[in-house]
Amino acid sequence: MTVPTTLLLPSGQELHGHWSEAVLTLSLNGRQLATATGVDDLWQVRELAAEQESSLWCLAYWLLVRSVADQLEWQGLSPDLANRSGLVLRRTDGALVTERTAFWQLPTPWLRQPATTPWPQTWAWSGAIRHLRRPPKPEGEVYRRFDTRLGSWISLRTLDLTVDLPSFHRWQNSPRVAAFWQEEGSLEQHRAYLQRLAEDPHVQTLIGCFDDEPFAYFEAYWAKEDRIGPYYGVGDHDRGLHMLVGEEGHRGAHKVACWLPAVAHWLFLDEPRTQRLVCEPRADNERMIAHLQRQGFYRQKDFDFPHKRAALMLLERERFFDRCVLA
Repeated sequence: MTVPTTLLLPSGQELHGHWSEAVLTLSLNGRQLATATGVDDLWQVRELAAEQESSLWCLAYWLLVRSVADQLEWQGLSPDLANRSGLVLRRTDGALVTERTAFWQLPTPWLRQPATTPWPQTWAWSGAIRHLRRPPKPEGEVYRRFDTRLGSWISLRTLDLTVDLPSFHRWQNSPRVAAFWQEEGSLEQHRAYLQRLAEDPHVQTLIGCFDDEPFAYFEAYWAKEDRIGPYYGVGDHDRGLHMLVGEEGHRGAHKVACWLPAVAHWLFLDEPRTQRLVCEPRADNERMIAHLQRQGFYRQKDFDFPHKRAALMLLERERFFDRCVLA
């Protein structure tokens, strides 16, 4: 893979790095942000623009995408900037570092509608299940990131019934999708299906896009009040995921390696108290299970749903960010 010298931010701005006589100069849309010298994981910050926190974030992003290092060690940062930035940690030996696993847990700029504070914990009942009240569901785009491996934007937006019903209808009636989802039907049946989910506070319907072209449908759900809850030791903030790729031109392991981590990333950023994601593909869907395992999910067990034999696939927050390959 050729690592680019220019990275695109969700705002559309271009982050460009230029080397001259061992000095890295970083600029944003042609305006200089930072200069630094270093190699691998040790960097001397020589100059930052007036917006020091955002300039340091841009420098860390550019370096982490171009490096396999687990952390960046900084020299030349003031203690005040280190404390303000939100992305610098002080090791026990006094060194100032930005850890890859911590950097990707910062919600900005990937999360398009970041919450100012976590949603308060109050309780509700759904039938016999006591669970947390869930926050209002967002509308519009919720996540965007440029994937340097594909050279494409990956984005997630909430499903718009007036716009997305024809695609959903076509995808569900594809024999390949129907073999696993078993939701083939008429346009009106699919309208009713999506309308029911729109009114269900525990499910968020999403459309995945490559370069703003819809290619996939996702259902993100709160696991505790879902039918999966009784089958494992469910946590209050666990999230689950149903997924389908509808467009044939966007199938393939290289595409899954982009969109599956992106959806997981959004789910972990959307609620920072979420510690685990769950999927329950059909136990004989070995291709999907292999995709999930490559992205850090593990197969805890197989079990019997009323409608299928399923594999319980789990992804822990710590494991996802420790091996984070977002780029």
